[in-house]
Amino acid sequence: MIFVEPRAVTRWYHEWLAVLVALILTLLTASVLLAAIGLDPLSSLHRIFIKPLNSVYGISELLAKATPLITIGVALALGFRAGVWNIGAEGQLVMGGLCGGAVALAFWGVDGFWVMPLVLLGGTIGGLFWGAIPAFLKVRFNANEILVSLMLTYVAILLLSVMVHGPLRDPDGFNFPESRLFHDAATLPKLFSAGRGHLGFVFAIAFAIVGTWVVKRWHLGFEMRVTGLSASAAKFAGYSRDRT
Repeated sequence: MIFVEPRAVTRWYHEWLAVLVALILTLLTASVLLAAIGLDPLSSLHRIFIKPLNSVYGISELLAKATPLITIGVALALGFRAGVWNIGAEGQLVMGGLCGGAVALAFWGVDGFWVMPLVLLGGTIGGLFWGAIPAFLKVRFNANEILVSLMLTYVAILLLSVMVHGPLRDPDGFNFPESRLFHDAATLPKLFSAGRGHLGFVFAIAFAIVGTWVVKRWHLGFEMRVTGLSASAAKFAGYSRDRT
């Protein structure tokens, strides 16, 4: 028997209102916790949110730290739209960085223009491979993607530790567990003279715009939204949840 359930009508400003309420509650909770440990909430919040914007170095560092968070957020949002609860983004980021770093170290000292694309390709393949493991186990064996992706995060971190203690360790680093610094050809150009802000921030913003466009305008985005809202409705419409 088929039941028809009317879809809840959501106003356009409801999403913005939800974000605003979340920010206010976050600030209030942080203020209470800061006051509980004897710190001035206003001074502490000013130091966290305002002071980094008072210098070029602070802005550059802010962009450098925001870049991977934006990229991860967009990737996770696409999965969440389809009802795939991947919470192993940290491990996938680590594996992407590990593979990209391995490529950069393999071509250390080479000035070719093709080095940077290879590094990006290596990082992309590493992250995709690590994310494909829970996806494959979910589709093939109906494994819980939340647990699998979470456990793989610890595996990725341990694998990174093994690599920087062994094959990727700097031979001139006095036995410290770290790789050598990447060559200029394997690093993205900086956006500012100070700090670590780089061109990757521009790529992250472009990625966010493209991701939004895919979800809102592409048929694939519609398929993802239908699958995330109702797997049975997606199946009735001829959409494969496994393929999505």
